[in-house]
Amino acid sequence: MCGINGIIGTETVSEPLAILDKMNRALAHRGPDAGGSFSDHGVALGHRRLSIIDISENGNQPLYSFDQRHVLIFNGEIYNYPELREELSDYPWRSGGDTEVILAAYRKWGTDFLHRLNGMFAFALWDSEERTLLVARDRLGIKPLYYTRAGNGGIAFSSEVRALLASGLVPPKLNRDALADYLRYQTVHAPQTLIDGIEMLLPGHCIVVSDSEMHIKAWYDLPASVVPVVHDRPRVLNRIRELLTDSVALRMRADVDFGAFLSGGIDSSAVVGLMAEVSDRPVNTFNVSFREDEFSEAEHARAIAQRFNTRHTEIELTADRFLELVPDALNALDHPSGDGPNTFVVSKVTREEGIKMALSGLGGDELFAGYGIFKQSVEMLDKRWVMSFPKFARKMAGNALQLAKPGIASWKTTEVILQDYLDLEHAYPISRLTLPNPTVKALLNNIKLPPNAVRKYLERELAPSRPGFNLPYLSQVSLAEIGSYMQNILLRDADQMSMAHALEVRVPFLDHRLVSYVMGVPDPYKYPHTPKKLLTDALDDLLPSSIIDRKKMGFTLPWEHWMRHPLRNFCEAALNDLKRRDEFNASEIDRLWFRFINHDKMVTWSRVWHLVVLGYWLKRNQF
Repeated sequence: MCGINGIIGTETVSEPLAILDKMNRALAHRGPDAGGSFSDHGVALGHRRLSIIDISENGNQPLYSFDQRHVLIFNGEIYNYPELREELSDYPWRSGGDTEVILAAYRKWGTDFLHRLNGMFAFALWDSEERTLLVARDRLGIKPLYYTRAGNGGIAFSSEVRALLASGLVPPKLNRDALADYLRYQTVHAPQTLIDGIEMLLPGHCIVVSDSEMHIKAWYDLPASVVPVVHDRPRVLNRIRELLTDSVALRMRADVDFGAFLSGGIDSSAVVGLMAEVSDRPVNTFNVSFREDEFSEAEHARAIAQRFNTRHTEIELTADRFLELVPDALNALDHPSGDGPNTFVVSKVTREEGIKMALSGLGGDELFAGYGIFKQSVEMLDKRWVMSFPKFARKMAGNALQLAKPGIASWKTTEVILQDYLDLEHAYPISRLTLPNPTVKALLNNIKLPPNAVRKYLERELAPSRPGFNLPYLSQVSLAEIGSYMQNILLRDADQMSMAHALEVRVPFLDHRLVSYVMGVPDPYKYPHTPKKLLTDALDDLLPSSIIDRKKMGFTLPWEHWMRHPLRNFCEAALNDLKRRDEFNASEIDRLWFRFINHDKMVTWSRVWHLVVLGYWLKRNQF
């Protein structure tokens, strides 16, 4: 796991190596073990290394092919590298890790080699003879890659936004359309970012630069990779068990001490149980527990640790200590997000225990129908008769519901039944909204709002001409979750918050083989009235009923209380910074904050927190 930087088209840039040095220094936290750079006429590449596989100097980057023709910088891990090395046995290896496999595979198979990789990655590969640069990102967007157009067909790219800003090649100017997206969803959906001129390469895409021309193309499409599963349910369960076990085993390949995050929930318990099953020694597990019992899952984590005889580390944290770390978490943000402090704290304490890599259960909810949105989407299909009533009648029913049960859930239900169609494309974007359009418009001085990014994504992916149209219905919900919430919030936050501490996080549930298979499973197998039934049945001998049947808790903390009391001054200072900006309506910010302070059920903490984060981030980054 590392950080990469690069510039191609440097003939239009003065002192490219000096710029590259600034970019590398901005990524030092991602790779404290080594750093390096390469320059040739028209191109400069930089790297910061966190050594996990082949920790010798032979693994330092930039890495050169044996004949010096190709140069590689790479962020990520290729888990099936031993198998690929066997297929590429005629290559004169000079290292023992996974990085050199990319060079060898490219030389043998060309860009088709991407389909042979099982891993998480973002890399740039320079061909000094063809004078071409290949920049690629993994299938599911686990590792980030940002870029900006540098003029004359050139680009600058990096693992983080902050390095592109440090380059001086991009003026710190806000993207107004992306700002509206952030207010709606507490994030900005790729390819956009909050900074005008900086974009995020989409998952499963690559950039090819040659002769002052740049082409972006998709090399992988998740819906197109899905094949309908026609096996009976026992065979499906066996196949899921096989794929997940193999995924966990592959992600345990490392030359450093590693462990697993263990919350005590189904997903992390499944990962730990499978790790114990395939390992010849006790697994290291880490749980952040709280003295305040109402916020702690430590009891359930201990039970799993005992069941699988792990070397368990329980890191006790008071809510007050967590609170003290919130500013540090915001300082670590590369791109603002309404989530993240939880991951920051867990990563910090795990890294302090001497661990450089940890496995996580991220992705289990999205793949195995663990969120409430799956149940809601199934129920929505049974209520399409509602749309036979005229809109005024539906509005009256929605208003009555909000009077009887005031709150966000009732408001969202009303918004859904007022749509022109009761389908996923119209309902799902509402389910994940943080702030509704009228509030966003008021906050941004009544500007014309851009199209909804989540709606656009679903209309494109679920169009009749696209492979997503033929997916099982619950797999379409998974596609919505993966392509919006997971990729643009969870994975982005997992990367920036863990790498702030030079900790690598691996996600077994996002092995592309497992994802493609589960997406092809028929709905009745996946959701017979119980979330994650497909997963828990596949692991029925592994997980105790006390874990399967307990209520989902998550990493819950008293944000409502904190923001109204110990964090109040901090929040108000950040909001005041936001109010001074021309883009925002100061009185509307005051009104929203007043409603939150006074316990308005329509303004919960998450509807204000992302504004606090934004104000803090903009000031810290001198926008």
